[in-house]
Amino acid sequence: MIEILEWAGCLTGLCGAALLALNNGYSGWGFVLFLVSNIAWIFFGLLSHATGMVVMQTGFTVTSLIGIWKWLIVGSGQSQ
Repeated sequence: MIEILEWAGCLTGLCGAALLALNNGYSGWGFVLFLVSNIAWIFFGLLSHATGMVVMQTGFTVTSLIGIWKWLIVGSGQSQ
């Protein structure tokens, strides 16, 4: 289970970064992948007793939610 979480966190994080780097109409979905990655890493951190990882990924979860809000709900990541 812990290895699945590790690889899920890794792969979804990399795919999320790639989508953002493309800076196209699908880039906002990178934040959704980041959110999935954050959740996987939080559970990985809890199971492996890596408190720093849990704290960091909790903070990144907030930034992922902000990105989802700005890119997918409000629209195109533009300030309004």
